[in-house]
Amino acid sequence: MSITRFRHLAPISIIIGFALSLRLWRLNLPKGYIFDEVYYAKNAASLITDGVELNEQGESEFVVHPPFGKWLIGIGIKLFGNNEFGWRVIAAVIGSASVLLIYLIVQRLFSSLFLSNIAAALFALDGLHLVMSRVALLDIFLMFFILLTFYLILRNDLWLSGVVIGLAAATKWSAVFVIPFLILLTVNIGGANFATWGKRFSQFVLTPLGIYLLSWSGWIISSKGWARDSGSNFFSSLWNYHVEIMNFHRGLTEQHTYAANPWSWLVLGRPTSFYYETPKNCGAQSCSQEILAIGTPILWWAGIFAIAITVGLFIANKDRVSAFILAGIAGTYLPWFFIQNRTTFYFYAIAIFPFIVLALINVFNWALNNQINRKLIYGFVITVGVNFIYFLPIFIGINIPYVDWLARMWLPSWI
Repeated sequence: MSITRFRHLAPISIIIGFALSLRLWRLNLPKGYIFDEVYYAKNAASLITDGVELNEQGESEFVVHPPFGKWLIGIGIKLFGNNEFGWRVIAAVIGSASVLLIYLIVQRLFSSLFLSNIAAALFALDGLHLVMSRVALLDIFLMFFILLTFYLILRNDLWLSGVVIGLAAATKWSAVFVIPFLILLTVNIGGANFATWGKRFSQFVLTPLGIYLLSWSGWIISSKGWARDSGSNFFSSLWNYHVEIMNFHRGLTEQHTYAANPWSWLVLGRPTSFYYETPKNCGAQSCSQEILAIGTPILWWAGIFAIAITVGLFIANKDRVSAFILAGIAGTYLPWFFIQNRTTFYFYAIAIFPFIVLALINVFNWALNNQINRKLIYGFVITVGVNFIYFLPIFIGINIPYVDWLARMWLPSWI
């Protein structure tokens, strides 16, 4: 390997190594299911053994999210056993892989090793990304597949991008929100003809639909699935099942301690506590142990300004890079404002996070083109890093004195 190539690969290798190490460290702790792992990890174990979600009594169980993300969790269970490490490890791997993916996307958008490494570093230093990479929930997979879809669009591999957005939809339905923006991003509205629209429909509607249906193969093949025999054939039964899922989501309006309106997501108004204990004999009068799903504050708050500047750059220049970033933000964020009566949580914003980072990189690129010193960007990353380390105990559940925990509750709504 040449020295030049080594210099190119060394920084991203170190960043990915750091990200993976931190996502795997103490991954088996805390013990037991935390937050919604009680659903997804159990569903995943059932999928691995029976091909369909069953309850602990072996009876069919109604579930409200498609199977693919739980199949991914199940791979870890198959490899490492039905334990905490087993049901969390694939999320850690996928979360770490997304650090490389944002690096590759920035390379394509900006042709800058410097900015690519900055983007990867910001990914590795975000609290929400870390937390979601260490729990057996679906959202890190959703984020990864949406981001991979956008990467494939940059490569002009639209058929494969349709497959991947189908995998995202087979993880959580909210991926469907992104599809209209993918079509708009890949069509020249003024010059598109009927054939172009037909091709995009095939790539971003029919292909994802086919992938989505394939993700239900276990339920289709099995005779044990919930509502499996509710219709005259498996298509009508699957339709009945989906009607019930839709009814569930429409009716999910009850109050929840950690419910967070989409307006509050970017400002970190109400983060989600996945785990909280007050350990005894901890070396202080009282201690706290928490896993709080919250982004690194300085990174997210700076991201708000970066999004606003990116909007301004798009209005002024109509550039494709800003359009790409704003399409991602629109597809992962704006639709939630149309269903504000539904109970929602801040950690859903992990799907928006890659495009917040891309907005920051877009601003950094603009600054560099206007002769702003790189040292300011390094200073921002270092500040984010210090902020990340300060909050690290409440990202991964390390015992700290209660007074130290309280000092990290910068807003009353974080408690």
